Amino acid sequence: MFTIVLYVLAIVLLTISFLRDKKKTKMALKKAWKSFENILPQFLSILVIIGILLALLSPETISKLIGQQSGWIGMLIASLIGSITLIPGFVAFPLASALLKNGAGFMQIAVFISTLMMVGIITLPIEMKYLGNKATILRNALAFVFSFIVAIAIRAAL
Repeated sequence: MFTIVLYVLAIVLLTISFLRDKKKTKMALKKAWKSFENILPQFLSILVIIGILLALLSPETISKLIGQQSGWIGMLIASLIGSITLIPGFVAFPLASALLKNGAGFMQIAVFISTLMMVGIITLPIEMKYLGNKATILRNALAFVFSFIVAIAIRAAL
């Protein structure tokens, strides 16, 4: 129901925008389409990877590795995977949803998403070049620790 409300609201606002200034609205729609075209290949490739992973890993395996009963070991596994993975945010959240539906635990997904967004093992060389070794290591270490704090806060909220 909420989705329908959002679609109706978007259509109403788009219509108002079109009635006020057709040229700007058309230009905005063209820019939006270009952005969509740029994101689409990444999004589709990640969806394919998610599909393959979910086909290879049964819900029982996912639950065993990063399920609620996996505890701190599952959180460590999820944090390491998140730290070395380079996935854009718009793909990470559907992936998290798919993992939750297939048996992953909330704390494990919280630490996975947090490390995915904040810790960058792959980007360390670039970050070290611009920020320096000490700042990069400190930032990544603090982000890694903070990811576990986020997971604990998620557990407390549930």
